[in-house]
Amino acid sequence: MEGKVAVVTGATRGCGRGIAIELGAAGATVYVTGRTTRESTSPMNRPETIEETAELVDKAGGTGIAVRCDFTVVSDVDTLRARIEADHGSVDILVDDVWGGDPFVQFGTPYWESDLDRALGVVRNGIDTHLIALHKLLPLVVEQPGGLVIEITDGDDDDYPGTGIPYYLVKSGIRALGRVLGKDLAAHGVTGLAVTPGYLRSEMMLETFGVTEATWRDAIANHPDYVLAETPRYTGRAVAALAADPQVSRFAGQTLASWTLMREYGFTDLDGTRPDWGRWYAEVVLPGIDRSTVDASAYR
Repeated sequence: MEGKVAVVTGATRGCGRGIAIELGAAGATVYVTGRTTRESTSPMNRPETIEETAELVDKAGGTGIAVRCDFTVVSDVDTLRARIEADHGSVDILVDDVWGGDPFVQFGTPYWESDLDRALGVVRNGIDTHLIALHKLLPLVVEQPGGLVIEITDGDDDDYPGTGIPYYLVKSGIRALGRVLGKDLAAHGVTGLAVTPGYLRSEMMLETFGVTEATWRDAIANHPDYVLAETPRYTGRAVAALAADPQVSRFAGQTLASWTLMREYGFTDLDGTRPDWGRWYAEVVLPGIDRSTVDASAYR
């Protein structure tokens, strides 16, 4: 991917960071965008910064360019676009990973008993941001054929998992964006689709479970399905594989999972394993099988 220009929205941490690093490892120049810098934090109040991500992109072999951008603020995105236009003129890969809805989600609370402002905050941070990013940045992608636009979601189908209306609306809405982009961008020689991770070992999830990347298996005792957890770099490798595939247009409009793409391209996670959350969910979780009776290594 030498000479390719990528933009990753929401690249401060989690999947966004993993994707930015793996695109860098493939040789791309990556605009690392998000709200948290070394000088200012976002409402997420997390320690990770876009500068750190850009440095990790550099270390992986690419070129990381950190640009602070709040995707709820149109003028911020206009500034980002102007910067990219001045530097490169066009974008080859756009990965839309903005989220920022965690502080607002009220899992387990009936929607009609939830806080309306928080519910709208989920939608504002999870849907409006994607629409703003696409409106402002797609013109740079359709400048020339061969581009790729990926929407990052949660889940590869529209079955309702009981996560509440606002969260489900956001994630199913992003899958819908992937379907629409698959059709609307085809006429311009650009491929649009959506990608989902499996059970993620993001910085926030590790902290929530009281473990680190080095000790993540300690969380399995209380969260048995975490035995299939994957790092954000796994999704990053999925995205990098798509970006390097000259026949990627065959996936236009689809929602593809990290495990589905692993089966297609054969990449591994950082530990050399291949977590297959989809097969684990279908064969172990749904049937309600006692996790202690299952050899999890057969699913990695």
